[in-house]
Amino acid sequence: MTVDRFQQVYDQYRKQTNEIEVNEASGINHHPDQEKIVAVRKNNDGDLIAFQTESGRELDYLEALTEAKAGKLAHVDVFHKYGRDILRSEPDGIRENNLDALPEF
Repeated sequence: MTVDRFQQVYDQYRKQTNEIEVNEASGINHHPDQEKIVAVRKNNDGDLIAFQTESGRELDYLEALTEAKAGKLAHVDVFHKYGRDILRSEPDGIRENNLDALPEF
């Protein structure tokens, strides 16, 4: 009996899920090629204008959008609203890791 392509894709998906679970168990909760945002900078109106990654890199808003779209930043989404792209935390129900709740640098 041959494994059809649907089963192959599903098996690949499960393998990725298992790798993520192993990383989470070891304290790494994102893909190794991604950086996590750990701090933000806000303007006087409280808008997010810059982001600091866990390696200490400081990204302006457009740099962060570009990296998020390329999959280089962990736990963030880019969505289109108000006629422009907007960066936001992945919705996971945990307020403490929302971009707006991160410490400022």
